[in-house]
Amino acid sequence: MTSNLNHFYLHQGEPNRSCLLALRGLILKLDHRITETTKYGMPCFCIGKKMFCYLWVDKKTDEPYILIVEGNKIDHPSLEAGNRSRMKILRVNPNEDLPLSVINEVLDLALALYIN
Repeated sequence: MTSNLNHFYLHQGEPNRSCLLALRGLILKLDHRITETTKYGMPCFCIGKKMFCYLWVDKKTDEPYILIVEGNKIDHPSLEAGNRSRMKILRVNPNEDLPLSVINEVLDLALALYIN
């Protein structure tokens, strides 16, 4: 992990730090072509040179979420568009067990946009 990535994860309080690191692991295990970098001060996961998703913490709720770059092309009830035209987010409650089936469904749908 680069120092920027270390800084992002290590400066999160618990339980967000553990939640974000678990999400990071899930994303990186999804496909061997996924790489991690930082963009706009947050962890960004790419496939090739295309941005796939980001991890971030909502400033109002202080809860982590996965931002799916091509979210507008995915129809899933757990994704929120808000006022975004292209991206959608998947909120994750850091105080509960990760909803692995939902996370994997959404990530698989997003990955299919890049692989197919």
